[in-house]
Amino acid sequence: MFTLYFSPGSASWVVHWLLIDLELPHQLRRLDLSAGQQKSTEYLALNPQGVVPTMLIDGQPVWETAGLLLHLADLRPQAGLAPAVGSLQRARYYQWMTHLSNGLQPWFRHWFYPQEAAGSGAEAEAKQTAGEAIEAHFNRLDRALHHGPYLLGNSPTAADFLLTMLMRWSRNMPRPATSWPSLARLAAHMKARPSFALLNEREGLTEWT
Repeated sequence: MFTLYFSPGSASWVVHWLLIDLELPHQLRRLDLSAGQQKSTEYLALNPQGVVPTMLIDGQPVWETAGLLLHLADLRPQAGLAPAVGSLQRARYYQWMTHLSNGLQPWFRHWFYPQEAAGSGAEAEAKQTAGEAIEAHFNRLDRALHHGPYLLGNSPTAADFLLTMLMRWSRNMPRPATSWPSLARLAAHMKARPSFALLNEREGLTEWT
């Protein structure tokens, strides 16, 4: 049994999704981010960064979205969401997981919280820079998806789940991810999974469903 500390629509969303998709037993502990529950002494003892997600595995806290996805996908090899260890596809899988979490995802933080990146008075410029960087990433990802519906070809991996979360985050941007044809195709495939509807129902989300 896993325990996931989550907030609807945040970075915990994709970890929750994979738990459902892989039918892994879990329980949820919701944090009210607007009330600052992620900065409480109790929570900081689990995750000193004060962000979600955090997941208890055998009672011990583990955090970082991409790391949790990698772990969960390996627990159900029969689901095929992680290529075989040692294969070229596994190397490409690590490539995309790292690229999405280290290359693209941080720009969304700058988009949503430009004051953190720029300081007082330069928020507009910081937000514009973030938006341009996100669009540049989407351009590259769209080209990478030309060879197949998923990042690694004909079968989805945990990397496609992570990319879908980032596409969802762009839904209210001037140019959302689904403006690119290959990204829109990926979104349609991923949103058709029964686990996607169940995830949004459980988190009480109605946008981009």
